[in-house]
Amino acid sequence: MPDLAPFTATILVVDDTPAKLYILSSWLRRAGYAVVEASGGLEALQRIGEVSPDLVVLDVRLPDLSGYEVCERIKSDPATASIPVIQISGAAITAADRALGLHRGADGYLAEPIEPDEFVATVKAALRYHRARQRAERLAGRLRALTDLTLEMNAAQTFDELLSIAASGTCRILDRHAGVVALAPDGRTRRLTAGPPDAAAVTRTAPPAALETLGEQALGQQLGTELLTIPYAYWSEVAPDTPARRDIVAVMSRTKRDRPPVLLGLEPHPPLDEDEASMLRQLGQAVALAVEALRAYAEEHAIALTLQRSLLPSRVPQVAGLDIAWRYQPAVDNVEVGGDFYEVLELDGKVLFAVGDVQGHSLLAATVMAELRHALRASLIGKIELDQSLALLNDVLRRYHRRMTATVCLMLLDPATGEAQIANAGHIPPLLLDGEGEDDGAARYHEKFGNLLLGVAEEVYRIDRVRVPPGGAVLMFTDGLVEDRDKYLDDSLEIARQAASAISGDVNEAADRLIAAFGAREDDVALVIVRRHR
Repeated sequence: MPDLAPFTATILVVDDTPAKLYILSSWLRRAGYAVVEASGGLEALQRIGEVSPDLVVLDVRLPDLSGYEVCERIKSDPATASIPVIQISGAAITAADRALGLHRGADGYLAEPIEPDEFVATVKAALRYHRARQRAERLAGRLRALTDLTLEMNAAQTFDELLSIAASGTCRILDRHAGVVALAPDGRTRRLTAGPPDAAAVTRTAPPAALETLGEQALGQQLGTELLTIPYAYWSEVAPDTPARRDIVAVMSRTKRDRPPVLLGLEPHPPLDEDEASMLRQLGQAVALAVEALRAYAEEHAIALTLQRSLLPSRVPQVAGLDIAWRYQPAVDNVEVGGDFYEVLELDGKVLFAVGDVQGHSLLAATVMAELRHALRASLIGKIELDQSLALLNDVLRRYHRRMTATVCLMLLDPATGEAQIANAGHIPPLLLDGEGEDDGAARYHEKFGNLLLGVAEEVYRIDRVRVPPGGAVLMFTDGLVEDRDKYLDDSLEIARQAASAISGDVNEAADRLIAAFGAREDDVALVIVRRHR
């Protein structure tokens, strides 16, 4: 390892003898070090707090505190414990004296008389050790910070949140202005920058061509992480609001073929050392992996939602005398498709409304859901008997999907008279509104909870008859609307009942208000609202 360059270290020399203090300081200055002097133990402790020296040369015999005690105080303070201490003495020179000094914290012990070359060589050796320890501690701290940053990025819920965490975290770890540029799933290029001391990320604009051009230059179509320097003349045209007014050192990372790369850049002053360059590469790789994971999640979520919607009715018929609203809201954090469904069918002057929920979130649940919808439609060709339709659906599950269950509620409504039949297989009862809509008593759950859910056992399904008055309405929904881990189901059902009581005006607005009343859901939600005209 090469010698330390002049003035790269500051050394505190402590001795109460002026001549000795002068000689030791002179040797160190000629070797190229900056020297700070103290003539006593208390003064030495004060100077350490003021200048934070890289090394202390400490006489054992001092007028106020002994060198042993001063050394112990230095080593007992976490802020100064890593500072190397070399003790010197012309009186305490026995093996026991030297051992005592080392036991009480000294990193080296020299007995006088001392040769200048030996003294300077000992100082250099101690500083080499100190520098290596500082480097190791700094690297360990940065690696811990990198681990924490990676966990934080992987927990990000949105693309902008992820990039904000990446820019701010990189700024904190390497203590300089940092920025990240990436192509979001919506097709727009995002650029976020952060700078010390607060490291708060700021969203800025960036043209897509910048990322594409630099990606081609650094990586081509290959995978990996490449370190590059972006000339200021080029970047100032691409992003004139960049804080740094000089070239930018950056890494370009791509973790999957045919994907746009991610750019992580830094202010290059002061120049990056070998450890910082390596850390920048690791940061770039971590950001690229997190971006790719979130991008893949967004794509899978979009595919799942498209598939789910393709299995649901593409339209709902417009029926004279009725206002009909329907909603399907997928779970916020679920990539897989679910088994919730709704159906509205015109049948010989009447209208059938259905909501159902097949257990689970998977492609199988969605497939079974579609199968039940088609079986329901087939059962209504010819004679319409709701109890027989549910019996058929029950047989389908028990015969072809023996480990699956489902809940389904059917209502057959005559728009002209308001007469309705309800058949329920284990589903939440529909909410019936009397048409007033001005007090909590205006909405009530159908009092009969129906029969056993589908897929469990052979069952005879009952048909209940109700009447929907002019201006009255019926609300049918799946349990995803009201189920919460931290709330009793009865409490959520009451919230839904009170919200339904306020249904008035446009039924589509009422459906939106009902969804908004419960907020983001952990399960899919399907609902249908039907209201008779007055």
